[in-house]
Amino acid sequence: MTDFLHEGLLKLNFSQEEAETIAKKMELYINELRLFNSAYNLVNTDDHDEIVINHILDSLAPVAKLKELIAQLEEKKSRKIVAADIGSGGGLPGIPLAAAMPAQNFILVERMSKRCAFLENCAAILGLSNVTVLNTEAEKVENQSIDLAVFRAFRPLDKKMTKTLLAMLTSDGFLAAYKAKTEKIQEEMAGIKELVPEYTTEPVYVPFLTDCKNKEQRQRNLVIICKNSH
Repeated sequence: MTDFLHEGLLKLNFSQEEAETIAKKMELYINELRLFNSAYNLVNTDDHDEIVINHILDSLAPVAKLKELIAQLEEKKSRKIVAADIGSGGGLPGIPLAAAMPAQNFILVERMSKRCAFLENCAAILGLSNVTVLNTEAEKVENQSIDLAVFRAFRPLDKKMTKTLLAMLTSDGFLAAYKAKTEKIQEEMAGIKELVPEYTTEPVYVPFLTDCKNKEQRQRNLVIICKNSH
């Protein structure tokens, strides 16, 4: 039987030691997701391996790029960076990212109180002292308080949401959106061209997902927007 989690972490270039540490935490997290999924509607499956591939490895796939953005911001701002997972839901990608980057603090922004209780419980069980849960709507996050905002399966970037996200960013801050097909991204970004005339799309490799035969269906990309690049 394939250990998709451990093998996937190694394929994402985590060291053997890092992979073991992250895998232990992620197994605890998966148990919690499966336990509370029917009550809180956290993920679209209860199957262990599907959660590993479609949610955990997918969340961790752009870690190298996110670390690069954080290092860039730290150099520019000469301080610790404030990173947030907006519309965190069940904690994806925020909880896997916090487990993989223990030196980086993450704020998980979630409007539903019961999901916030779930997130706080997960952070405690996993020993993630670098996680803070913020029970509020994205629109109510303090302006210019976040340096790096990540979001996955949040909602399409329409004008209203883009304005909200850009408002919470500090100058030179980044939005990093987990997205799928390139054509869909181009279509979505065309609708907010006056707000975001420039962005970059980074193809993301997700072990056991984007390397399967039906590659056309399984594209994953990270859309990166810099606040003051326009």
